[in-house]
Amino acid sequence: MKDTLLEIKDLNVIYKTYEGTVAAVNGVDFALDRGKTLGLVGESGAGKTTTALSIMGLVPSPPGIIQRGRVTFAGQDLLTLPEKDMKKIRGNRISMIFQDPMTSLNPVLSVGLQISEALVAHQNLSEAEAERKAAEMLEKVQIPGARYREYPHEFSGGMRQRVVIAMALACNPRLIIADEPTTALDVTIQAQVLELMRSLKEEFATAMIMITHDLGVVGEVCDDVAVMYAGRIVEMGSLDQIFGNAMHPYTLGLFRCIPDIEEESSTIHPI
Repeated sequence: MKDTLLEIKDLNVIYKTYEGTVAAVNGVDFALDRGKTLGLVGESGAGKTTTALSIMGLVPSPPGIIQRGRVTFAGQDLLTLPEKDMKKIRGNRISMIFQDPMTSLNPVLSVGLQISEALVAHQNLSEAEAERKAAEMLEKVQIPGARYREYPHEFSGGMRQRVVIAMALACNPRLIIADEPTTALDVTIQAQVLELMRSLKEEFATAMIMITHDLGVVGEVCDDVAVMYAGRIVEMGSLDQIFGNAMHPYTLGLFRCIPDIEEESSTIHPI
């Protein structure tokens, strides 16, 4: 029997705009087992981030409305919980890594203080204990703990993303949602950050949803893959199934967009 941590059933989210109603997420279903990594793949506007925000209880309202569905995390339907209970889960049992670390971090607070805030709020640590734990978390992401009192602008883009990863892992969550965590980084730094995330996920025994449009990232870190298009999951399977035997035309289109250095081609295949 599978050890399911997160299960989403018939999730429907709309946005009401001046031009009409947009169905951002339309009947999404998937499950994630403890300790596993699911890649949520699709181009911009597919509904990936809205799905993640629904899990976190952060869909902006207005204009967003969760019309129906269930988001069951560790046996609890998150969509039925009052906000005071969601605050106990958000940042504690479920954490999110956003794609732009500069906008994720407060520019006027030191990075160490931003990590320790969650520890004080969720783990009832004293400020001194939280400071020690925050310095330890910086060391975990290969940043010297002595930089605890430095500010975000004093770090490179890759190091800022490591700080955000440290914040996400500080309370040892059971689920991390990573929303395009390497998009703003150059290729070599991307590889370092992905390897760091993979090793820390194993060390902390955390499940992860990796949101990306990059199939290379999926191949590096994911166990299973769900392909989203126009608010729906059009194909889902293990990494080997999707990469070795994709069936849906949209999934095949995503793979055809990947340049192949071993094959000469003058045609750009549309999705």
